[in-house]
Amino acid sequence: MANRRDYYEVLGIERTASDREISSAYRKLATKYHPDRHPGDEEATAKFKEASEAYEVLSDRDKRTRYDQYGHAGVEGAGQQFASADDIFEAFGEMFGGGVFGDIFGARRGRRVSRGADVRVDVVLTLEEAASGIEKSIRLDRSRLCETCDGSGAKAGSKPETCRQCGGSGQILQSAGILRMQSTCSYCQGSGSVISDPCQDCRGTGQVREPVTLNVSIPAGVDDGMRVRIRGEGEPSPNGGPAGDCYCFVRVQPHKIFRREGEHLLIRFPISYPQAALGADIEVPTLKGPHDMNLEPGTQSGDVFRIRGGGVPDPQTGRVGDLLVEVFIETPKKLEPRQEELLRELAELEQTHVSPHRKSFLEKIKDYFSPPETEEAD
Repeated sequence: MANRRDYYEVLGIERTASDREISSAYRKLATKYHPDRHPGDEEATAKFKEASEAYEVLSDRDKRTRYDQYGHAGVEGAGQQFASADDIFEAFGEMFGGGVFGDIFGARRGRRVSRGADVRVDVVLTLEEAASGIEKSIRLDRSRLCETCDGSGAKAGSKPETCRQCGGSGQILQSAGILRMQSTCSYCQGSGSVISDPCQDCRGTGQVREPVTLNVSIPAGVDDGMRVRIRGEGEPSPNGGPAGDCYCFVRVQPHKIFRREGEHLLIRFPISYPQAALGADIEVPTLKGPHDMNLEPGTQSGDVFRIRGGGVPDPQTGRVGDLLVEVFIETPKKLEPRQEELLRELAELEQTHVSPHRKSFLEKIKDYFSPPETEEAD
């Protein structure tokens, strides 16, 4: 769809709609344009997919925030792309697969195939690694199909038996007048089968744990708390569905010199009084190496200088931030005899020459402590 419609317009709701209103609007549209109601109708299927795409973004708080700020560009690549109606059933299985809504159109999918669980791994980076991007090897414990029973969970020579409670469908259907209620079978937990003689290696689960090493590409500019997803590297599905994903949560170690604020870096740089008064060329550290910077005469403590491109890249836009150098005048705690002699000479000179700012400040102090003038009575 070259020109996408506004997601709020698609669902027919206001931009201030609550989560309940979003869900309700989507259910109505999904029921109206459901493929089972319009077999072979490509227009209805397209509207069904369009409504599902809108719901997938607006029902997620983070995606909805980005969409409200930047429109479709803010969720480009973040939203689910539905190639067919089957993708929608997989993404919103709970909404379509059970209860009254899912049963309006009959047991379309039969026994539900579930997705494997996601796994989490923490990745610790230095600021230099986070700024430049890096390839990291991560280690985790993950399940795999048991080779002894080929993932069936049944002992060699036996096989899973069809669940007598649900007849192998994994669902229990109850009728109440014109309504039919469908729920997951509690006896087989929705698998449609039970194991009477379990495999000893996997104890009937069909899976065993093993350590796995994966390589993950960390993009340049990641910040503390961000995550990187490795698709399909999570837990396997217990019943033939797609595997889950592996999420790498990034933790960036504090740096000894730099402090990060978004894509910008900050550094507090000490200078001497002569450097501040006379000006000087100083060498400032950056992530890419030393950088020469000029201080103008009369530099004040707290002045901030900007080094363009000295920060870190934004992981989404690729734009590189700046390095902000805040200088402060460092007062020595111990003086050499010659230093003390020169400073005393300077102090005597300053008694005869008071700077404009200091003079103004001293006058304000004098006025502050002077008693108010009183008028004499006639």
